[in-house]
Parts: sequence; structure tokens; C-alpha cells
Amino acid sequence: MGVWNRVNMPKESCLAFCSLWEDHLHSNHFRKSTSSIIHLVAVFPLLMLASLLTPSVTPVTAKPHNILVDTDVDTDDFFAILYLLKQNRSEINLKAITINANSWADAGHAVNQLYDILYMMDRDDIAVGVGGEGGILQDGTMLPNVGGYLPLIEQDLSTVGGCRYRQAIPPGLGGQLDVDTNFGIRKAFLPQGNRGYSPLGQPTAQEVIIQTLSSGPATVIIIGAHTNFAIFLTTHPHLKKNVEHIYVMGGGVRSKNPTGCCPENSRPVCRIGQCGDHGNLFTGYTSNPYAEFNIFLDPFSAYQDGYTKEVTGPHSARVLVAKRAKPNRDPASLLDREFFNDFLHVLSAPQQSGRFNLTTQFPYYKEVLYMPNFGNNIRGKAVVFDMDMSIGDFVALIYLLKVPVNVIEIKGILVSCNGWANAATIDVIYDLLHMMGRDDIPVGLGSFFALGQENALLSTVGDCKYRKAIPYGSGGFLDSDTLFGLSRMLPRSPRRYTAENSVKFGAPRDTDHPELRQPIALEVWESIAKTLDPGQKVTILTNGPLTNIAKILAAGQNATSIIETVYIVGGYTNEANTRSGGNVFTFPSNKDAEFNIFLDPLGAKAVIESILDVVLIPLNIQRKVSSFNHILKNLKVEKTPEAKFVHRLLSRLYHLQRKHKSYHHMGMFLGEVLGAAIMVADPVLKADMDVARLTVLANGDLSTDGQIRVDKQGSLIRIVSTLDEFAYYGHLANLLGRKNQSAVIGSFREQKRIWTTPNTGRNW
Repeated sequence: MGVWNRVNMPKESCLAFCSLWEDHLHSNHFRKSTSSIIHLVAVFPLLMLASLLTPSVTPVTAKPHNILVDTDVDTDDFFAILYLLKQNRSEINLKAITINANSWADAGHAVNQLYDILYMMDRDDIAVGVGGEGGILQDGTMLPNVGGYLPLIEQDLSTVGGCRYRQAIPPGLGGQLDVDTNFGIRKAFLPQGNRGYSPLGQPTAQEVIIQTLSSGPATVIIIGAHTNFAIFLTTHPHLKKNVEHIYVMGGGVRSKNPTGCCPENSRPVCRIGQCGDHGNLFTGYTSNPYAEFNIFLDPFSAYQDGYTKEVTGPHSARVLVAKRAKPNRDPASLLDREFFNDFLHVLSAPQQSGRFNLTTQFPYYKEVLYMPNFGNNIRGKAVVFDMDMSIGDFVALIYLLKVPVNVIEIKGILVSCNGWANAATIDVIYDLLHMMGRDDIPVGLGSFFALGQENALLSTVGDCKYRKAIPYGSGGFLDSDTLFGLSRMLPRSPRRYTAENSVKFGAPRDTDHPELRQPIALEVWESIAKTLDPGQKVTILTNGPLTNIAKILAAGQNATSIIETVYIVGGYTNEANTRSGGNVFTFPSNKDAEFNIFLDPLGAKAVIESILDVVLIPLNIQRKVSSFNHILKNLKVEKTPEAKFVHRLLSRLYHLQRKHKSYHHMGMFLGEVLGAAIMVADPVLKADMDVARLTVLANGDLSTDGQIRVDKQGSLIRIVSTLDEFAYYGHLANLLGRKNQSAVIGSFREQKRIWTTPNTGRNW
């Protein structure tokens, strides 16, 4: 099914890996989805079923070929995994999957997505490994369980690091957002099993690789960057004897750069300067036309930033390279490669079929949108909540949903995608709103980069100058994206992020459900502005970077005239009696910055130094209400589903904080709820404010950016300075414990009971 060449390549370049490559089928940004499917389903039947198995029918007594897949969990990789799961297990046995966490998917979303697909295929026996908290010493010594969140040359003693290579992947549309959600299909299709990510309970990638290869010979298939397996080869060379074969999907062997050409019979998608056997690094094609993503993303073992160089001599390694896939023998077929027929045949076979999808798993499954009925109640202050989806933000959202509607009316939620969680975590917001019966609240997807961090030539990619301060692993993105492992407790909302779109909104074609298109933050804001009564204004509560608000102000359209007050949860004011410093613990050189301001200092400067009425809830006052003991003690007696959920969530954070150094900063999330309480202005809090003129430092210096200074030339800002913290603890618990505006459906477990019970007059 393929045409092959043997070539010599540098040993250092391939680490003894067999590099598979073929002609790219298309340019544009669908650079990998199809090509990696081709890599596996075109080459795998030939290599695995022909080379590894005997030419005749395999005897029943023969041992199966055990397989370990290391994947970046891109959508095409799911097809590859499904193909493997459909094989006869007496011949091909997929034993383990490890996640490459510095590539196309974010670790928290990737691991749960894999668990769900394995559950669907009745393969909960397959081990899944991701991440790890180990590091690499200055002398090159690798500590146990190196996380693999960063390329080898960028690994340090933690999971914090830059994005020198990963910045080539768009974090939004066509990139990580779509991969994390499987283009919005995951929540609508995949069932949800009992396995899921759990902090400090998740097997790491190195543990799974070591366990798999310690138990006997196995074949390794790498369909992402090489980080995980390169670490394994370095730390456990004695286990290399159990590696039967290594197949790598990637590399740009004999790539060419035929500048300015398009073949006469090329498709319309061919672009001048991007045809022939070029690489697929579409975001950096001009400067690096030869690289392929899987090699580029961790080029330690490949020279010249991902260009797989062909050489001769004693320092080369002889490998087998796939040159091209055979064309379909049926010229009338829409499928242009022969291997597609085999792929579809295998997936269509009844053997080893999936048990069910979400909608067929339950006999009484039904999608329901819960809309509140507030009747003729007087509506309170119109509020827009801007959040970056940290743990504190989700607790603050539950708080806001519990405040009586005659006090505040939540008009919409804006999501900052350059803070403590990745964009796909927007699905958790939808689930929480569904739980609380508020499917009416619009949610807008906001900015992916801090101001000034977008690539000037290609806005879909950019730098992580500030966001790199957030850990990728425990206590950082891995936990935020999964709500510390508890997001799967929430009921499953029919609303979700989706890539469905139409030509009207910039898609290349019309889709079946353009009405499901995910609105962006500015669209939600504009929609809210149009629904305001004459003279009515909006109050904004911001619990993350101020990027979205800064962009709203920059867009004009009289935004300042309809904004009453902006409550900013963030900043650290350098007062002599509170010299505890900021909380950007990963940049110790910056002693006085607070994360929400630091993550976009230019955005913060634009908002704080504007003409808006601004109330600052600084880190100083947040720390006064950051006692786990007091919050948990007060919440313990409350019985509503939302109070129980918050208690369980905060109990987990408290337990982790005491157990592992990666969670030492958990207390900083508790104070993020305070902004909502200050905005509600319950007199029991006895909150008081000072007034000062402030400026924000945003000079591009990481040691000072995000710091707030008192300046006679600065803007006049109200700063919360005192409150009764014990009254606050009681206020928070009492509000969450009220029966009014309580959860409509308390959990996914309750939802499953509904879907398995006949509808006997239930009011949907």
C-alpha cells in the first residue's frame, strides 16, 4: 500500500526512530489532520500486519503484538487509535497510551477525551499516562517522571516554561481549541465513563511507558512530538531491548521548496510558494519551509529545528521511509488513496465495535435547556462577568448565580483565554450554567493573547511571554482545565463549544448547524448593549486578565458611556503594612505583581488608566479571606447541590495544598470570590475603600510588568481596604446554602438517572 525508500539519517536526528513520511496532500491549515491519518492507516497495515505478522494466517497460539501509542491526541490520532482498537486482539493488542503534552492538545482535555473513547470501545483496561512533575537538573540529570510538557531543551525543574516551538500551534480556531474539543463533537457524541483525570492520582507518561515495556516486548508508535519516548530512552536504556519496533509519524524527508510553483493539475487550494514536498509548518512556512510539526515541536533529536536531514557515513542511521501512499485503483472513487478503503473497511467491521455513544447509551436520553422563570420580578444591576476560568472564578460564578435576581441580573459571561485555563474549558462554564438552570446566559469566547502578544503577520499565533508563568502541570493548566478532576461531576449541558460555522461567519463552507457557532466576546458584549433600556448601564466584574475589557474599549462604539463601574479582582498595592508581595510565584524576580494584572499588563493599563469608574479588589484584601479552614467550616452545614460541590472542590484544593509542593499556591484562588461579594455590596461585610491615583507598569520588563504604583499623574481608583472577614465567610456559606435559585440538576449522576428512567409526567 506504500512506496518505500531506505535512506541514511543522522543518528542524533532520529534517536533510532523509524521516520515515516509521504507527500502532503494539501497546504492551508488542515496541515496535519489528514496527513497523520494517512501516516498510520496507510503504513500500519503494511508494517504491522505484513512485516510483523507471518505471511500466512497467524496461529491461534501465537502471542499478540503488544502496542504502545504515544500521541498528541490530535483529532486524526483518534482515528488511528480507533483503527488499532478494531484489530483482532489475538494479533494486535493496544496495551497503553501516553499523551504528548507539548503539542496539539492540552493535557487535561486530552486525557479525559481518551478515557471516554476507550470507555465507548469497552477498553477501560488500557492504561493512559500524561504529564509528571519531575524535571531536569542543570547538569542534565533527569529526575523521575519528567513531565514532558516542554521540549527537552526547555525542561527545567518544574512544568513552567516558554513556548518557543509550541507557539507555532494556534491556540484557537484550527488549533488547540478545536483539538481539545474534537471540533465540538466530543461532548455531543462520546459517552462518559468512570475513569477521569484526578490530581496526584493520574498515571504519568513515564510510569506507563516503563510499566508497559517492563512487562515484555512491545511495538511503539509515536504520532506526536518525541518528548516522552526520548526521556524514556535516556533514563531507562536497559529496557530498550523490549522495544520490538518504533514507528514515527512525522519528519520532512527530502522536502523541497519549489518557490512560486503550482502543478498544472493542482487543486484550487494550492497556494503560490506552497506546493510540492514542502513541510507542514504553515504558521512558519516562510522562515521554515521544510519542517514537519511532530519533529519541529521537540527538535532536540532533529537538526535545524525540525528538518529531518538525510546524510551518509558512520554517524547516520539506516531507516525505512514511506515515500507516498498508493492512489486508489478505482478512478471513480472520491477517495484518492487506496488505504482509505482499508481504513473504512476496518472501522465498518462489526468486530470490536463501540458499545454506544452518548445518545444511545441511555434509553431515555433527551437534551433539555433550562430557562429561568423570574416572572415579573424587578431586575437588579445589569452585570457582565469576565473570567479566565480559574477555580476561584467558578466559585465566584456560582455565587453570582445565587444572588437574588432583583439584586443583580447576569447579562452575559466573557471568557479570557489567556489566563489560568485553556479555551476549551468554556464547556465547563456551559455545564455549570446548565446545573444552575441558566442556559439563557450567553457566553462569549474572548482573547487568546495578551495585548501585543499576537503575531503581527499571523494573528492566530503568538507569544506566551506572560502566560508562560502558569504551570502546565499540577496546580496549573492540567488541573484548571479539569476543575481539579471534578468537572465531570457536573451535569452535561446541551450547549458546548462548537466549530460549526457558515460562510457568513468566515467558514470555508456552510455547515449543518451554523446556529451552534460559538459567539466571541465582542459579539456578546454588543448584543447586551443593544438590549439595554434607555439610560441603563452595565457593571463589569473581571476575575482574570483585562484583555477583553481593553478590546471593548478600543472598539469604541461608546463603550464607556454604558459602563457604570468595573470591579477588578487583581493587583497588589505596595503598602508598608502589607509587605507580603505579589503572587507571581513562578517569576520570583517580580516581587510585587499579581497574576491577573501580570498576564496582560498592557490590557490592565488600558482599563485602569481609562476614564472608567474602577474599583480594585487587590491581593492585599483578598488574602484576608483566604482561609480554607474558615470557608470549609462554614460550608459544611449547607446542603444545596451547589454548596456541596463548592465544599468538595475547595476541600480538594486544601488537601492538595498540604500534600504536594506543586499546590502550595492554592490559597490564592479563594480570594477571587471576594470581588463578587464586594460588587453585591452586602452591608454585613462592612467593606471600606480608600482612593488613590494609580498607574500600571507595562514596559516589557518581566521583573516589573504588572506592578501597580501610586502616581500623582495616575487615574483615581477606589481600592477596597478593609472588611469583616468572618462576616464574609458566613455570608458566602449562607448564600450558597439558600434554596432560592438553587441547582435545577445537581450532577451528572443525577442526569444519568433521569436518562435511564421512564418519563412519568416529568416536567421537562
